[in-house]
Amino acid sequence: MTEPSAAIPQILSGLAEVIDAYDGLLVDLWGCVHNGIAPFPAAVDALLRAAERGKQVCLLSNGPRRGSVLVRRLDEMGVPRAAYHHVMSSGEAAWMALAERADPFHAALGARCYRMGPERDASVHTDNGLTLVESLAEADFVLCTGIIDNDETVEDYTPALRQALAHNLPMVCANPDLVVHIGDQLTICAGALAQRYQELGGAVSYHGKPYPSVYHQCFRLTGIADRRRLLAMGDGLRTDIKGANLMGIDSLFLTAGIHIDDIGPSQNDPHAVQAVARQIGANPTYVLSQLRW
Repeated sequence: MTEPSAAIPQILSGLAEVIDAYDGLLVDLWGCVHNGIAPFPAAVDALLRAAERGKQVCLLSNGPRRGSVLVRRLDEMGVPRAAYHHVMSSGEAAWMALAERADPFHAALGARCYRMGPERDASVHTDNGLTLVESLAEADFVLCTGIIDNDETVEDYTPALRQALAHNLPMVCANPDLVVHIGDQLTICAGALAQRYQELGGAVSYHGKPYPSVYHQCFRLTGIADRRRLLAMGDGLRTDIKGANLMGIDSLFLTAGIHIDDIGPSQNDPHAVQAVARQIGANPTYVLSQLRW
């Protein structure tokens, strides 16, 4: 198993080169399986081939929606259910934490929730004892799921964040990602708003990669206790790769995703890729431009 301090990552031509070393895959969705609009055929083919070989495929998404909602969206996109066995999301992890109140941060939250995000993320605050309120003045805490319009920026939300801070509201972030590709457009995520809120002095609890709780749920779902037999993959160094490093799991970094401009034309240069990754404190085991067999 490769540790975070390990040497130069191995450049792969496809997943088939290393699949026999693993019993299960933890697979990012956005930038790995689809671009928010349509699936990547080569990625779906790779997952189907892995599943056919008896590998447990667990989709691990920082999507701020419950797993059942993500499954419906994958159905709509045409991703066959035969390509995966399990789905775990940051939205599911946030929902569970708000329902169970098992730690001091969440136990101290009230029930009145102000959602900073679009209506499509409603599943995170549904059927777990929360009451959605329409103003920050009424709220006990902020549930941050993302932006409403894909063209919006952190600056557009800063006045609302300052208002939340004035009310001393804690924040639950249901997607730690900073950015995501929707088609060809790079759009900010809930993590960017939560990061700004912390910079302003607000208290934030994050759910999703790279934080441990979602990985423990994946271990439970796959039934794979030996982390050396798991391979995590995705295009996010701060989330997919760093999370795998922190959990002691080998990782496959997909360079043609959100970091494509950071790496530039050096996607097949392991030294260049490692240099970019180390700036973020991440170290991938393997490198591939896009998921393929």
